[in-house]
Amino acid sequence: MSVITEHSLSPAPCTLKHRINPPQRAPPRRPRSQERRRPHGQEVPDDRAGWLGGAIYGPASFVNWTRRDVAHVARHHWIPCVFAACLLFFMGVEYTLRMVPASSPPFDIGFVATQALHRLLSSSPELNTLLAALNTVFVGMQTTYILWTWVIERRPRATIATLFMFTCRGILGYSTQLPLPQGFLGSGVDFPVGNVSFFLFYSGHVAGSVIASLDMRRMQRWELAWLFDALNVLQMVRLLGTRGHYTIDLAVGIGAGILFDSLAGKYEESKKMSKGGIGNGIPKEALMT
Repeated sequence: MSVITEHSLSPAPCTLKHRINPPQRAPPRRPRSQERRRPHGQEVPDDRAGWLGGAIYGPASFVNWTRRDVAHVARHHWIPCVFAACLLFFMGVEYTLRMVPASSPPFDIGFVATQALHRLLSSSPELNTLLAALNTVFVGMQTTYILWTWVIERRPRATIATLFMFTCRGILGYSTQLPLPQGFLGSGVDFPVGNVSFFLFYSGHVAGSVIASLDMRRMQRWELAWLFDALNVLQMVRLLGTRGHYTIDLAVGIGAGILFDSLAGKYEESKKMSKGGIGNGIPKEALMT
């Protein structure tokens, strides 16, 4: 006869544990023949999306757009919309335009817009010489300010940008030497002084002024920056009126000034991260005068 005790009525501890929290079983693994192999460095794509070269893609975002979505994009992202319209417009212009024959001078819309100024300067050499002298003074202002920021203020960014800009200008100007525009009105007092040869592409006058103006804005010298911008606009009008530059030379000059100022800033940032920086992170050699 067996004796029933309290311990014989209670389940074993391990059995009770498994009843309350049953062990989690691992999900069945897909056979190796059905597994999709992953290229090195790429994620395994989801079966619900397409896969091309390791990239996951699905339907284009604009497929499900409503009229309200289109209106929202046009209202809050109108600048890209304007650029898209300009793209379509100039595609039509480009593909239907008659090409300029090789025997004809290049067409320049800036020359068309400044025909009256060109006739005035052609009939008045004294006025042309005066404007050339004033333009040379403005170039001297640019040069003085850029050197001042480096030598006196010990901020070499504008100087570095100018060196970058003129180096690239020399390479491009020599690589493609454009013909001198018809009706060019030179002057012995125009920079470079002495009626010497110069590169047409691109305008160093304009690019240097943009570099100086951007530095003035960084230093919150707003009045001086606006003055340089206004003088730069007058300079561009004069260069077109004297046929000293094509319109594309001036437009690329503006872009070059912005580009090389940005590159000079990145150069300074890279030096701040290096061990050779002193003070604000600019190398000592850059601050030596």
